[in-house]
This record gives sequence, C-alpha cells and structure tokens, in this order.
Amino acid sequence: MNILFIEDDPMNRRVVKDMLDVAGATMAEASWAEEGLAKIDAESFDVVLVDLRMPGTDGFETIRRIRARDDEKGKLPIIVVTADTAVDLRERCLGLGADDVLFKPVAMDALFDSIGRVLASRGGGLLA
Repeated sequence: MNILFIEDDPMNRRVVKDMLDVAGATMAEASWAEEGLAKIDAESFDVVLVDLRMPGTDGFETIRRIRARDDEKGKLPIIVVTADTAVDLRERCLGLGADDVLFKPVAMDALFDSIGRVLASRGGGLLA
C-alpha cells in the first residue's frame, strides 16, 4: 500500500510514517500542497492523507483540486488529518469530497481503522 501524506509539520509526518511502517505500508511525503499535487501527477497512491492548515494552498483547496481532476486520480481516497476543531469541520471536509477526517494527535488504531473503512467502502484492500 502506498500512501501520500501532505503535511507541513515534519514531526507529524514522522509519527504517521512510523505508524504506517508497522503495517508494512509505504508513505511518500509532501511538505506543502503543490508538492503533494505534483506527486499525485507523477506517482500512484492508494490513499492521500492531507492536513488542512498549511502555508500557501490549504488542505481545503487541495481536496478541491484533487476532486476536480477528470482522471482516476480524481477519485483517490482522501483522509483529512487535522488539529482544527471547528464545529462543522467534518461536514465541510466531507462536503468537499474527503472520505474521512481524523483529529490530531492521531492514534494508530484510528488511522488504521480510517484507512480500512475508506478502502473497504471503495472495494479496496485493507492494511496488512
């Protein structure tokens, strides 16, 4: 399983990478949205994790841009990973096309459950 995490904080990327390593998944990293969108163009991913609050293009716009694609990559499963706790945040993210929302700090079981649910709902496999 190949996962892209678009997140500006290197420590958050490291924590999630360590969790995914346990499951045998590989994780590509992007420290800002434009870098992540370029990686989506160039590589193949099973899931995209995206932070909402990043310098430049934020996670909301990143979700919009992925969903606006007219190829298969426009259908990539997207899981938001955020520290934002706005009351309507989950509904807003899902309304933009995200498949799930996780709140920081992310627990390993919550991350694996979310990825499993999202992939199962799309007919894909689960983490090992």
